[in-house]
Amino acid sequence: MPPRSILHVDMDAFFASVEVREKPSLRGLPVLVAGAGKRGVVSAASYEARVFGCRSAQPTAVALRLCPRAVVISPRHGIYEEVSEQVFAIFERFTPLVEPLSIDEAFLDVTGSERLFGPPRAVAEAIRAAVSAETRLTCSVGISAVKFIAKIASGRNKPDGLTEVPPGGEHVFLDPLPIGELWGVGPKAKEALESRGIATIGDLRRRDARDLMRWFGESGLHFHQLAHAIDERAVEPVHERKSISHEDTYADDIAGRDVIERHLLDQATRVADRLTRKGLRGRKVHLKIRDGRFVTESRQTTLPRATAQAREIYRAACGLLDSVVLDGRGFRLTGVGVSDFVEPAEEEAQLDLFGAGGMKPTKEETHHQRGDALQGVLTAVRERFGAKGLYPADTDPHAPADTLGGKALAKKKADP
Repeated sequence: MPPRSILHVDMDAFFASVEVREKPSLRGLPVLVAGAGKRGVVSAASYEARVFGCRSAQPTAVALRLCPRAVVISPRHGIYEEVSEQVFAIFERFTPLVEPLSIDEAFLDVTGSERLFGPPRAVAEAIRAAVSAETRLTCSVGISAVKFIAKIASGRNKPDGLTEVPPGGEHVFLDPLPIGELWGVGPKAKEALESRGIATIGDLRRRDARDLMRWFGESGLHFHQLAHAIDERAVEPVHERKSISHEDTYADDIAGRDVIERHLLDQATRVADRLTRKGLRGRKVHLKIRDGRFVTESRQTTLPRATAQAREIYRAACGLLDSVVLDGRGFRLTGVGVSDFVEPAEEEAQLDLFGAGGMKPTKEETHHQRGDALQGVLTAVRERFGAKGLYPADTDPHAPADTLGGKALAKKKADP
């Protein structure tokens, strides 16, 4: 059986690169996509910021001490998701076997693509060229017959790099690498291995598997196999997303139902926009809330019919809030999510079963259809003009349905 051809494609400093693309004046500057305030965390650091030691998952305050002149930009997850969808659509032009690892990286099995696109390196170069031409961003690619080696290889020549580990060259590539590079070797395992004189993957490969199993159990055998370039896992495509959510962590705890509901409206709107862009509706609405003592509570409810409308998601979230004790508590995180998806065509087919025979839609059905149309318009406007375009103005979950559309609608009601 011929060796597999696996690519690991990783976008370069994805969030920061998108922000620089959108605002070219940032080019060449150290950029941090990060939350502000004492609890802020870095989501992405440009390569100019990484020179100073800035990195993702680092507290923003620490990153700014390392690089005081860094430009801090609040994350805009909507645009990152849009670009991610564009990038993954490019991947799927080359192979149906795409396994997402996150919003900005994936494994691709291109073993069956060689007749159409040439050898693996040619496929990788074509993907990099397409990403650059269509998104004005760069990615780095690792190529190997072994899945985890492809992932390590993609990080060797960042940014905008291409590293190929040909079949038979795995040990030459792996042996000099620090032991911490091996997939699954965390800080504690790294320390334990180094204490036994194992500093590189080559050192590990030359140790007896029985010693490793005595020290680490089954994990020791796993490390030994990886050091010998043994990784039989296939690329496993993931076609179905189980939920869409948006949550925020606040620099200072928030308190009071009115304040919390305003944040829930913001989050419900963002979730609705993402559902609408994907052509999805969901039946279940989820609420997540965490107080200042890190006590996390979750609630969910099932709606009478699937929806992508912000006003319906928001009302459901506010209803779930009724069962949370708010008095005397400050909250550091809130989140809204939707799951149990159906596609609009599926729901319309179900409605047709009940509306067969030329029966007119009910008043409720007509109202829901108008709500869907309105949601589509609002999402399109925000997509074009930014998150605050036609942003919801009314935070009263008990208000009439047609007042939750946005500032323009609120103005229209006041000035007919």
